[in-house]
Amino acid sequence: MPTALELPSAQPPVKVAPPTVSGAGRRRGDRAGGVLNVFSHGILAVWGLLVTLPLLWAAMSSLKTDREIFTSPWSLPSSLHFQNWSDAWNTANMGRYFLNSAVVVAGSLFGTMLLGAMAAYVLARFEFRGNRFIYYLFVGGMSFPIVLALVPLYFVLQNMEMLNTKHGLILVYIAYSLPFTVFFLTSFFKTLPTSVAEAAMIDGASHTRTFFQVMLPMAKPGLISIGIFNFLGQWNQYMLPYVLNQGEEKDKLLPQGLVELAVSQGYKGNWAVLFSGLLIAMIPVLAVYIIFQRQVQAGLTAGSLK
Repeated sequence: MPTALELPSAQPPVKVAPPTVSGAGRRRGDRAGGVLNVFSHGILAVWGLLVTLPLLWAAMSSLKTDREIFTSPWSLPSSLHFQNWSDAWNTANMGRYFLNSAVVVAGSLFGTMLLGAMAAYVLARFEFRGNRFIYYLFVGGMSFPIVLALVPLYFVLQNMEMLNTKHGLILVYIAYSLPFTVFFLTSFFKTLPTSVAEAAMIDGASHTRTFFQVMLPMAKPGLISIGIFNFLGQWNQYMLPYVLNQGEEKDKLLPQGLVELAVSQGYKGNWAVLFSGLLIAMIPVLAVYIIFQRQVQAGLTAGSLK
């Protein structure tokens, strides 16, 4: 009889050799990857040309005379006619329209970001009855076509004596932009660490101070990203000011001014001035995106990382 319990000896681990790929299979994979890279880069190059060439053509046309635009539309201007830009800014009142758009968009963007960030922070960080219902109301607002609200908005602003006013347009722009802002920032606030906010609360910071001094700086990438999207949408908005801002000529916004400039040209149009006005409207959008390009990319990817 054995006097001790004999344990089975440990077996050495079995090493599994990694699968080998033959030379022909490796070459086929490299060839397929190379073809895919060439195809994707070709698509990106074509897309880049489709976006860039119209911009360059419009910029060249804004520095030509009307005769050069029709006789040699694809050639460089013989001389730079910067007078076209001056005429568009002063004679065609693009300067006044530009200032009106800047005032309305600045006010609506500030209100949208402030109210949207506050609502998104509460929905993301606090549990209360009706939390998901309110969140889905904002999400549902994204699918509501603004065309269906034009007539009710018109009479609401008329009854509130805010029709054909800048502050009336600012309120409408804020309401129009809030659903997507809250939807985007709610997901972003959920990805931020809670330990910093909890430490601030332990140190005696109020909810307001925690939000403005702790959470908002941490959410800077997301705020910049959604701010850029809101700026683009509000700056290029035409339907809302066309319906709700039919007052005096001096109070109209830049998209309205561009349309009126194009319509007033008729058959005798000053096309060089029209192209100059178009470039005046496009420069702020291009400048904002070029300056904040890295922040937009960081904000779009930061929400997916924990």
